[in-house]
Amino acid sequence: MIIDNHPFFVNEKGHLEIDGADTVDLANKYGTPLYVYDVSIIRNNCRAFIDTFNKLGVKAKVSYASKAFSSVAMLQVMKQEGMHLDVVSGGELFTALEANFPTDRIHLHGNNKSPQELSMAIENEIGCIVVDNFYEIQLLEDLLGKMNKTMDILLRVTPGVESKTHQYIMTGNEDSKFGFNLSNGQAEEAFKLVHNHPSLRFRGLHCHIGSQIFEPERFTAAAERLFDELAKWKEVYGYTPEVLNLGGGFGIRYTVQDSPLSYNIYVESLVDHVKKHADKLDIPLPEIWLEPGRAIAGNAGITLYSVGSRKNIPGVRSYVSVDGGMTDNLRPALYNAEYEAVIANKAKLPAVNEVSVAGKCCESGDMLIWDLPLPEIDDGDILAVFSTGAYGYSMANHYNRIPKAAVVFVENGKDKLVVKRETYKDIVANDLSYL
Repeated sequence: MIIDNHPFFVNEKGHLEIDGADTVDLANKYGTPLYVYDVSIIRNNCRAFIDTFNKLGVKAKVSYASKAFSSVAMLQVMKQEGMHLDVVSGGELFTALEANFPTDRIHLHGNNKSPQELSMAIENEIGCIVVDNFYEIQLLEDLLGKMNKTMDILLRVTPGVESKTHQYIMTGNEDSKFGFNLSNGQAEEAFKLVHNHPSLRFRGLHCHIGSQIFEPERFTAAAERLFDELAKWKEVYGYTPEVLNLGGGFGIRYTVQDSPLSYNIYVESLVDHVKKHADKLDIPLPEIWLEPGRAIAGNAGITLYSVGSRKNIPGVRSYVSVDGGMTDNLRPALYNAEYEAVIANKAKLPAVNEVSVAGKCCESGDMLIWDLPLPEIDDGDILAVFSTGAYGYSMANHYNRIPKAAVVFVENGKDKLVVKRETYKDIVANDLSYL
């Protein structure tokens, strides 16, 4: 039995399964809180993008946005699936190097790349740097000159397209910390600095309009703005782009209110739109790059918690507390993000109560799910929260000095620990005595 339109099943014991592994057994084996990933779903998500481009016969690169979930094991799977990689910090780049990810398939992003991060990227001869601002152009010029190197770059631009998403994850509107603004001429000014530059190999434009977006027309509207600018640059400077990077942000299902399209539909829509504009400009079709992150990892992950204390306020609500919360899933506190969940060991039982799931942090805002229908709850029950594969572990923190949870991968019924659970010793490992 598939569970609530999520890609997981319930076994004959009435327990939630993930790719043939009993989640109750996983919780008993590894403890809770526990992030669990179905690797087959990760692989299928990658292939949905890559296979569509191949089917259409279009030259493309699909980069996993590793900010969604970065670990050595995850990047090893990305390498196996032929993905490229989007990193946004020295730490994410170092993780990729530790995973032996091919450096020519790594692209570096970020609105404030440090000289150290840029040097690290140059020294390791990564495939591309997505340049975000004028300060970075100068930094790159200086570093490449000193190191006698060249580097492929894209210019990140803000197309002025607003997305129907939370304001904290909008990135393509004009009032954004990211990129060169198209409407005020900053993008053209940057273009003049890098076009025909001796050490900066300018290959094209990049944009990213935000996250958790369901409407293909939002992406095509951004592409249209890029082509408006490219048409001007072709006429004035004779410039033709090699690459058009349209970013990521493809939405996934968190709750019944979410209605994502199949990933192939987004790809087909974008390819069709880019082809029409390239034909109109009479230029060769640029190589199309995309950067899905949440779309690769999000629906492949669940988080398992143990139920602890309960509090009933007659006429108000019933609280159920679990052994995790905003330390392993910051999104509800940060974005008011919503999730669905079941009791993993009672996954077939009907809901009889409505409860609100609270985390254990010393914050009133540490609430995972409000008003969740569940069966009768007992001490030690295992709560499974769906679609936590993106921005769970990557945003995990040590608030209240709570150790970070472990991560387990499951594939074909076999489970493997890929990130160890932190200990209290790990929490104080960098502390120094004052006495």
